[in-house]
Amino acid sequence: MVTLNKIYTRTGDKGDTALATGERVPKHALRIESYGTTDELNAVLGIARLHTRDMPDLDAMLSRIQNDLFDLGADLATPYKGPNEQEELGYEPLRIIASQVERLETEIDRMNAELEPLRSFILPAGHEAAAHLHHARTVCRRAERVAAALAGEAGEEIGEPCLQYLNRLSDFLFVAARYVNKAEGDGDVLWVPGASR
Repeated sequence: MVTLNKIYTRTGDKGDTALATGERVPKHALRIESYGTTDELNAVLGIARLHTRDMPDLDAMLSRIQNDLFDLGADLATPYKGPNEQEELGYEPLRIIASQVERLETEIDRMNAELEPLRSFILPAGHEAAAHLHHARTVCRRAERVAAALAGEAGEEIGEPCLQYLNRLSDFLFVAARYVNKAEGDGDVLWVPGASR
């Protein structure tokens, strides 16, 4: 359980911070960027949820996703130590698992079944919730790019479910935005190539 009695510690005043393992790294390290971007995504979803209160099914999905994003942040903040990491760390680190990815896939399929196939790219617009979900999708794609860059760094390793989760989540957010625009708005806002020439 996390206990936060004091909010400022002054331990990061020189530009470094501690990972979950206690190891100190620069605040600009890719690992910090990866879970920092995940935190940003969570905040954007919090704003989106201001507009999904009247959509209880979707709001419940987004609430679960926000919790998952804290799991993902904990996973990324704890460098993988190998198959015996529990013994090395002295505790079992929180990791994203396959069932969290599978739940996203199930929810994507359920929402997508109610949508017409796309015949054009769509603009990130429409209902307020849809616009915020599109914003969240772009932040999610950035989080995925940073996590992939981290995974490609020598000496760094992250669990495969982390990247899978972020990849599925961006798909979920795209479908959710379309779902909202169909249910609550006027449908997708289609891209018209060259319309402003």
